[in-house]
Amino acid sequence: MSDLLEELDDWLADNWDADLTVGEWWERLGLAGWAHPSLPSEAYGKGVSRTDALAVSARLAERGALGPPAGLGMALAAPTIAKHGTPEQVEELVRRIVTGQRAWCQLFSEPGAGSDLAGLATRAVRDGDEWVVNGQKVWTSGGHIADMGMLVARTNPEAPKHQGITWFAVDMHQDGAVDVRPLREMTGRALFNEVFLSDARVPDSWVIGGANNGWAVANSTLTFERQGLSAGGQASAALALPGTVVNDVAKRAGDFVRPRGPGSGGAGTMVAGSEKLFVELARANGTLGDPTVRQQLMKLHTLNAIARYMNLRTKAERARGRELPGAGNLGKLAMSEVVRTSRDLGLAILGPLGTLHAYDAEERKALDEATGVPKSAYVTEMALFAQAPPIYGGTDEIQRNIVGERVLGLPKEPSDERTKPWSELPRNG
Repeated sequence: MSDLLEELDDWLADNWDADLTVGEWWERLGLAGWAHPSLPSEAYGKGVSRTDALAVSARLAERGALGPPAGLGMALAAPTIAKHGTPEQVEELVRRIVTGQRAWCQLFSEPGAGSDLAGLATRAVRDGDEWVVNGQKVWTSGGHIADMGMLVARTNPEAPKHQGITWFAVDMHQDGAVDVRPLREMTGRALFNEVFLSDARVPDSWVIGGANNGWAVANSTLTFERQGLSAGGQASAALALPGTVVNDVAKRAGDFVRPRGPGSGGAGTMVAGSEKLFVELARANGTLGDPTVRQQLMKLHTLNAIARYMNLRTKAERARGRELPGAGNLGKLAMSEVVRTSRDLGLAILGPLGTLHAYDAEERKALDEATGVPKSAYVTEMALFAQAPPIYGGTDEIQRNIVGERVLGLPKEPSDERTKPWSELPRNG
């Protein structure tokens, strides 16, 4: 890794310029392979491990350079297209991801097909060189600022439900055909959306992995998602956002390089650094001596340490040319336990103050003045947000089923869903 970081240092010395626009800087970073170094070299990466890629991201921050574009395009779409797409699709789609030109969202879950993703009902029908898509998606993170979407739709309803699905890249800017509506959460934020597709059109050249092979492609996407959601390997959220909607790409890159305080990346990001915050709060209000609080602090520390060791073990296995079965699923389960422990511990430290929450900047200012504990807002938002990670990216129950069936070899429940046509199955059957 030292050689990799030395190479990066030399490259930064020649290329980093705070007066570049974000778009100009990301163009340099992405085309040189430093934006997403874990991608293959033929897909604008360097073919390094995920752990080494995280080290590259950390080094960029250490050297005072703006990090790569964040979001689902980098985390999910780029590695999926690199794995299943054609060279032409990599050039057209992945290049625009690693250079921050396009922001992406994930159009997987549906009102009647959440945990049972293969039961999805959104239809795509071939029309010459295009596909016409109709249906509804839900829990679409960042859909309101996305240029592109990762869409799975049913293209053969007469095939068994896992066999008649296709993975598409879809343009989100289709007036009247793609309608994005925000869903406000109990945190007060609206990170998720529902999306209605009404005769939306997708060129056949944006079918990734071949028609009716979308289940295999979607499983790759979900694997990348679970790896990204695993405990022990979280990276800080970016300050600049990719894509044409927010248009950070036109702003000065140096203006986005600044120290980040606790909670500045939102509740989900803040969980990764919650130990230090909890100790600080407990010391300030006298609960650090409470045996229960101390025990929970050590539990949280232990969970995070185990997650880091798991990442190291996974890296060691890959260095030997092997994969650790179920590592992504176990990491996702570990993150669920971390956020639940963080929720319970944070509220225990705050005590009655944990019943108060502010939903916008004005309310936070008033709450800070009334309580004198400005960081309480981070803890209460984390507590409200903690219900989400055990659900999104595949529920804890789904992760346990995958580990049981695919890793431990336990038998599946009896079902004819893999042989009977989807059109003959009861909904969610």
